[in-house]
Amino acid sequence: MKTESIKIETHFSVEAAAAFRDLTYGLIEHEAILFDIDFGQCVFLDSTGLGVLVGLYKKCAENHSDMILRNLNPDVKKVFQMTRLDQIFTIR
Repeated sequence: MKTESIKIETHFSVEAAAAFRDLTYGLIEHEAILFDIDFGQCVFLDSTGLGVLVGLYKKCAENHSDMILRNLNPDVKKVFQMTRLDQIFTIR
């Protein structure tokens, strides 16, 4: 399985989320991928960003791929905890 490292922008909202979706969905169509997603610079995540991540999670399940979320700052991590998505995603 190929690993694809992706750094999330400071604000993961509408425009950034759309670009992320286009990139990841395009990659996953061709082969199984482990998405290593780095949130080290991200300080804001909205519902659009969460929705795109959930969509990628579903695509990964369908295409024998996987994803890992890394380096979440406390505010971003709190969003995952409040939505209980921290129980779904692999967060390191």
